[in-house]
Amino acid sequence: MLSQIVQDALNEQINTEFSSSYNYLAMSAYCENQNFRGCAHWLRMQSDEEHMHALKLYHFMINRSAKVVLKEIKTPQSQFTSIPQVFQDALAQELEVSRRIDHLYELAFKEKAFAALVELQWFISEQTEEERTARDIVAKFELVKNDPSALLDLDREFGGRAAPTGGSTNTPAT
Repeated sequence: MLSQIVQDALNEQINTEFSSSYNYLAMSAYCENQNFRGCAHWLRMQSDEEHMHALKLYHFMINRSAKVVLKEIKTPQSQFTSIPQVFQDALAQELEVSRRIDHLYELAFKEKAFAALVELQWFISEQTEEERTARDIVAKFELVKNDPSALLDLDREFGGRAAPTGGSTNTPAT
């Protein structure tokens, strides 16, 4: 059984993951409105991935007989100054999620919630990848600055993002 403090922290992380999903969806809508449909596609897929992360924690808690408490999600930012700012905000969001995962891991360690530690190791690895990807995208936007043809090339590149293969959400067997 997970301690109440670990359950509360996991519920908070579920909320963070759902909030991240919602934020990415708002970013996608902004890009759609700016006719950067490739960027919008990439951000929609990122929204789906964050939703999957929330469900991974949700199923972990269900499988451990813990109580899931879903919380209110704040309205996401919907206006940005530019497409590059969207991705700078995405990077900031990923850095914050990483910070929260690290804190949650430390808490689970202190509470001797060993099953949670194993689950959270996946999230630590995932966040390393998420941060690297976001940093790479921000660097690309910094490199191309306001070159219209380079921006269109980036948009086309992001539109080619494919759905991830494999990966588990700890869904119960049916």
